[in-house]
Amino acid sequence: QVQLVESGGGLVQAGGSLRLACAASGLDFSTYIMGWFRQTPGKEREFVAGITWSGGTTYYAGSVKGRFTISRDNAENTVSLQMNSLKPEDTAVYYCAADHVVGSSWPPSDSTIDYWGQGTQVTVSS
Repeated sequence: QVQLVESGGGLVQAGGSLRLACAASGLDFSTYIMGWFRQTPGKEREFVAGITWSGGTTYYAGSVKGRFTISRDNAENTVSLQMNSLKPEDTAVYYCAADHVVGSSWPPSDSTIDYWGQGTQVTVSS
């Protein structure tokens, strides 16, 4: 059974930082592109950041580029999202996502994601 379990969400003031982590189990982690998406009420889920299976290539949404950093540890089956200079508009539920390299999209697209985490709330106060 595949599981993606996010942690690290919470409440932070604007300008602050948070680090999200996603622990994967039940899959051959190194054969998956990993990504982070986010969603706010009434809006569609949007792509935030993606990282290739080797970790050699990353891609960011324009709204977070230069502030967020995605990384992965294939030995530990984890992917992280370091979020700096947070803004109130970053408030959302953040989801970890896994997209197998066969049939995947780049950058990751929710239309090809194979597995989702349950989400973790990030709230940035002004």
